[in-house]
Amino acid sequence: MFLGEFRHTLDAKGRIIIPSKFRESLGDEYVISRGLDGCLFLFPMEEWKSFEEKLRTLPITESRAFVRYFTASASDGSVDKQGRALIPQNLRDVANIEKNAVIIGTPNKLEIWSEELWDQYMSSDIMSDDNIAKQMEELGF
Repeated sequence: MFLGEFRHTLDAKGRIIIPSKFRESLGDEYVISRGLDGCLFLFPMEEWKSFEEKLRTLPITESRAFVRYFTASASDGSVDKQGRALIPQNLRDVANIEKNAVIIGTPNKLEIWSEELWDQYMSSDIMSDDNIAKQMEELGF
């Protein structure tokens, strides 16, 4: 499980430091893809394989767009010796990440956001205490 929020700057080659707290759980190899809400998803390779298996079982007539959304932009990679992961240019463009980014942990993957979009998202009504309390109630928490 990944927990926390970390702010980092991309280097000139589009690499971002993966927080040391996340590196062991991430492992050496990963898949990065388009995410939801404007972010990118960074899957440990084992999680990506599980996700990919689920994609393979979906009926093609109902899932074409869904499968394409995640796989067309996906790129595999490995964390370098300095703990950095490359974010390909096409994905930086999709997520509007130019220089500053935020890496957040979720139960099975990392999300990478442009710092500006993350800050907007966190201050939006979606993330208000009342909205989160309502969602918790609806989900049985």
